[in-house]
Amino acid sequence: MATFFGEVLSVYSRAVEEDDEDPEQDEEDEQIRRELEEKREVHLRWSPEVSELLKSGNKLPCREFILAVGHNAAKFLSVYVLTSANWDTLGHASVWNERSRAVTGQSSEESACVFYRHKENPTVMICQVTCYVAEDQLFQWTEKVFDCLQHRELSVTVLSDSSVADYKTADYLCTSSAPFLRSLHTGTFSGQPVCQSLEQPNIITGLPAAVLNHCQVQRIATVVYQCYSDVIGPDSVSMETFKPALTKLAKSIQLNSSPNTDILRKMVKTTDIQSNLYI
Repeated sequence: MATFFGEVLSVYSRAVEEDDEDPEQDEEDEQIRRELEEKREVHLRWSPEVSELLKSGNKLPCREFILAVGHNAAKFLSVYVLTSANWDTLGHASVWNERSRAVTGQSSEESACVFYRHKENPTVMICQVTCYVAEDQLFQWTEKVFDCLQHRELSVTVLSDSSVADYKTADYLCTSSAPFLRSLHTGTFSGQPVCQSLEQPNIITGLPAAVLNHCQVQRIATVVYQCYSDVIGPDSVSMETFKPALTKLAKSIQLNSSPNTDILRKMVKTTDIQSNLYI
């Protein structure tokens, strides 16, 4: 408030005084915040062999790291790559947030984010992520995972799911050809992507974006392949769209050209219509 002489005076409300704050309430709120932060912490649980290696100050030797984010990307690896007996389970990551807290049981958490390593070529690793990683957990997940890997000669390939409804283009005939791939890569990626780059103003979000940003800063060669699909849920056609993304990794990863039909059928879940006016 200003007086007639131009002097500025502080104005206080009579309803609440400065000394009315409850220190016990503040301490209780702070404790709740700390407990929530601890609960939302990302936990990595490795096999005994890997745990001993990391405790000794060493890191996992890795030249090819394939990260699959989303049900179609993860199930593509399950059907076309992990069906062989050449993979060992290294560990898993546990993520608790507003979407994953409804999932009970450790087995469900383990299956949501699992790490594998090739038996004959231990420098090849795969990670499948089907759980939701919240915004405040993305940086933490990325930092913890890549802190366990050797960065020298490391190459990262990210397979990601996305809805074609999120794809922005002036040519709407393009969206009718879904599913299709688009790519983004770091400046240190020297290879040739198997599809065209993601056009502006489209962006990559979530865990793929966090990994891409981290690898750009750390100068790790990384390419993200995002599959835009018009089908909700796992779909065999959308899974096959990822095939070209791993063609250049044929020396490290062998794709199963003719997957078992029973396995493929189990991976693909039909979406039941909950309500229909015409039924």
